[in-house]
Amino acid sequence: MARVRKTVTIRDVAEEAGVSLQTVSRVVNDGPNVRPQVRDKVRAAIAKLGYVPSLAAQRMSGSRSYIILAINDRERTLADWRDRRGTDWVDQMLLGGFLTCSQHGYRMMVELVDTHSDHVERELGAALSALQPDGVILTPPHSENALITALLAERGIPFARIGSDAPGPGIALTMGDEGAAHLATTRLAGLGHRKIAMIAGPSQYSLSGWRIAGWRRALADAGLSADGLLETGDFGYDSGVRAGHALLDRNPDCTAIIASSDQMALAALEVARARGLDVPRDLSLISFDNTPIVRFTQPPLTAIDQPIAETVSRAVEHLIARDENADQDTVIEVAAALVERASTARAPQQTPAALARTV
Repeated sequence: MARVRKTVTIRDVAEEAGVSLQTVSRVVNDGPNVRPQVRDKVRAAIAKLGYVPSLAAQRMSGSRSYIILAINDRERTLADWRDRRGTDWVDQMLLGGFLTCSQHGYRMMVELVDTHSDHVERELGAALSALQPDGVILTPPHSENALITALLAERGIPFARIGSDAPGPGIALTMGDEGAAHLATTRLAGLGHRKIAMIAGPSQYSLSGWRIAGWRRALADAGLSADGLLETGDFGYDSGVRAGHALLDRNPDCTAIIASSDQMALAALEVARARGLDVPRDLSLISFDNTPIVRFTQPPLTAIDQPIAETVSRAVEHLIARDENADQDTVIEVAAALVERASTARAPQQTPAALARTV
């Protein structure tokens, strides 16, 4: 019969080294007031017994909890999970956060909070009191919720604001949304497209405005007009269907669309098919997000790949370092990239409207 291996505890290490529990905790946490020879003795005991510090042992020092808390939007996250939409924002957030936290001996936890709730302060306050995190990562739209940022600032909890560049407390990080939209638009203009439309996201997200600004700037750089070529959705599929039809009804000679989410890009692809348009022969499409599903559409979608994992990783590093300088005026930007696939091509020699006139 196999023997069950006994879990090594901080008490076992203390007994092996002949020191107190508090001394072992100080060594585990690189704390002060431990003589070098005692520190060496404790480390030798840790190595001999194969002790892995628990979260509780790390917290005994009282200075840190060794927890980084990430706050995500409850309503949208649950809706995506229930509908199995294939979005991977949370997955990428966890990838960047978990890996970086583990490298520093921290743990990352996630809470879903309804940003529209009248009880947001009570809901978040309860989580903060229970977990006592060393830092908090806010994702859009929480990163621009004044109730949430004020609560964290009042409690003196370091926090990072992803998708926000507004002045105020917290470490501001962006994913280069304006530059990414400019990059996508410039690429389409370089392929000869003269009517490049955009399906933007909702106005409560600052990144929606940044992407519109980048799109407009690129059109102006190429000497192209933006008139009548902008529609707004809510990042969801149904809103993309409505926006796609509106754009093509108003602009039958449109040959390219940039959608501010993969779901809206998929909707635009379906709208094109319903109208007898071939992608990319008649209409080129570029999406934002680059979630797994866009690789398996027909055709696979060209997309802006948002560096979610890297951005959250950077946020964790700053929170652990407690970089006070980053809290003031610096906005940390992690640039996005364009991944080209089969949904973009050179502009047609004749637009769909012109072709229709010759039939």
